[in-house]
Amino acid sequence: MTAITMILIDADASPVKREIIEVALRRKLQAIFVAATYLRLPEHPLLKSFAAGDAFDAADDAIAAVARAGTVTVTADVLLAERVVKAGGVALDPRGREFTEASIGETVATRDLMHELRPGLEGMTGGQGGGPAPLGPKDRAAFMNALDRILSRR
Repeated sequence: MTAITMILIDADASPVKREIIEVALRRKLQAIFVAATYLRLPEHPLLKSFAAGDAFDAADDAIAAVARAGTVTVTADVLLAERVVKAGGVALDPRGREFTEASIGETVATRDLMHELRPGLEGMTGGQGGGPAPLGPKDRAAFMNALDRILSRR
């Protein structure tokens, strides 16, 4: 197994930036926050902000270009997670769910099905979309535990 040397963060909408900073500093790992524009981060040589631009999928493309064995990517984007896993990296969502070679195919298929069903479902609910519920303390703890577990096993 390859040791994790870097954390990549799909940072535009990441709700776990603070937790990632805490883990990166404690474990002395480089953390690169990739977003459309530069993010304000605490001044520290292990923390970097990368502005990928606002083109469609620019941040995803920037992350996928450097994802490999030895990286863990934090993202809620299933298609980006698939790219990371195929490149040999580890992908983790902000709720602590690890995407693996064994699970990513089914996860992508479910995502695609829901994407196709969404217009019909919105018609049935009066256009009420939704999205995931906000992260609560249990979700944040699950994320921290999963990230620590991944970093410990590699």
